[in-house]
Formats: sequence, structure tokens, C-alpha cells
Amino acid sequence: MSTGVGMSNCCLSGSVHDGTPTGKVETIDNLQTYIAAPKDGSKAKSIVFLVDIFGWEFKNVRLLADNYAKAGFYCYIPDIHEGDSLPLEFLNSVEPPLKTREQQGVIDKTKATATVGTTLPPWLLKHREAVSKPLVDSFISSVRQIPGTQKVGAIGFCWGGRYAILAAHGNVDAAYACHPSLVAVPGDFEPVTKPLSLAVGDHDSLLDNNTVGQIQDLMAKKMELPHELRIYEGQIHGFALRSDWSSEGDRRAMDQAEKQGIEWFNKYLS
Repeated sequence: MSTGVGMSNCCLSGSVHDGTPTGKVETIDNLQTYIAAPKDGSKAKSIVFLVDIFGWEFKNVRLLADNYAKAGFYCYIPDIHEGDSLPLEFLNSVEPPLKTREQQGVIDKTKATATVGTTLPPWLLKHREAVSKPLVDSFISSVRQIPGTQKVGAIGFCWGGRYAILAAHGNVDAAYACHPSLVAVPGDFEPVTKPLSLAVGDHDSLLDNNTVGQIQDLMAKKMELPHELRIYEGQIHGFALRSDWSSEGDRRAMDQAEKQGIEWFNKYLS
């Protein structure tokens, strides 16, 4: 029996990072798409970024794609939400970073819970799997047909993390899921047939220690399949994309998660 792990206000926390994205925007498979290309322009190792609920225009994910491009990958960030991502003001107004959250009073926490309760359910219904997965699958298929493309990977964050796992059922050559939300255990993991890396925080409200243990046990049975699951100490849901750069520990964890993905794709997209 599959157990669905839900989404909470933790998905709505984080920080907007400094910097200016340097990529371009094109339309691919009828979706607006941010593209970050490596210096040599090679599409041999392509990566599709599957975004969180804040969408393809969120500066953090574009800056991260730029970094992957510098490492030699041709990166695509499609607008899988088709113009209906959640607004960025939810980032800090709904839930602050972990230290601040721990100091919040009952009233503040109740307000946050109420806001999430009226925001997320209708959005998640509109962007349910029956709607979103066909868009992801079609986009990946379109990328494979682009001249010069040899191998394709998927990297996903939070909401998009689950779709990276689903892509590892066979649609991509390798996948990396950072703090995925809404995952079904064992349902989403048993069909995985491609190399899969996962990064989760030990304070992730959507993936508790018991659930992480179940995932580890499931993946361990796939002895012929490359896989890894790294747990980042002191990190909450969203850390790989929305960490607070003013915190040395949080920034280090985000940097390490980026390195984890680059090393994974260098190994399995080459």
C-alpha cells in the first residue's frame, strides 16, 4: 500500500538569492523555457529542471541552472505550471527559516497554517499528477529530439522532486530529487529503473525519519541500480533551493547539494 506524504507550509519557506540569471528564454514543446547553456554550447548532457511551487521564473532555480551550465550541462527550466506558479511573497510571509520558526508563538503558527490551508489545496488539485506528469513526459521527450542531445537527466525540487523520481521510472537517463514532497512510498520508488540520487534534510517536515528509512530500504533492494540518499544535518524542506545565504551552515548545505547533483550527473550522463 502506498503512503502519500503531504505538503505543508514548510514548502513555502525560504529566501530569494542575490545574482542575475544569464540564460535565455525560448518556447519548447509549447512551454516557455529558461535555458542555461555551457560555454561550449554542447547539448550532449542535458538536464531538465522540475521546479517547486514557485515556478520557472523563481530566480533561485535560474541561478542554480546557470551553475550547472558552468559545469558543462545544457539546462532547461520549463514552465510546467503554465503560468500558474505560486507568488513569491509566500516565501517569507508564510514560514520563516527554522530558527525564527522555533521562536514563533501559537498565534503566528496558526496564521501560517490557515494561509497554507486556503492556498495549497486548490493549487495542488489544479496541478495534480494527471495534469502535470503528461507535461513533464512530453517535455523530456521533446528535449531528447533536439539535435546534439545524447543523454537527459532530471533534477527536481519539492513539488518537482517527485516528478524527477517518476522520470527515473525510465524517461530519463538519471535523476536527482531534492527534498521531494507528495511522494508515495513504496509506489513512487519501486518502479525506479534509472540512477537516482536524493537529498533530504533531517528537519524536513514532509519526509520524517521513518519515511526516509522506508525509501532507503526500498532502494537497497535494487542492488544493480545506482542510487544514493544523503541526509543534510540541520536542514529543513526546501534547503537545496531556498536556503538562507546569511547562514553559513545553510549555504554550505546548499552548496553541497549542488555538488551532489553535479557529481551524480557527471557520472551517469557521460
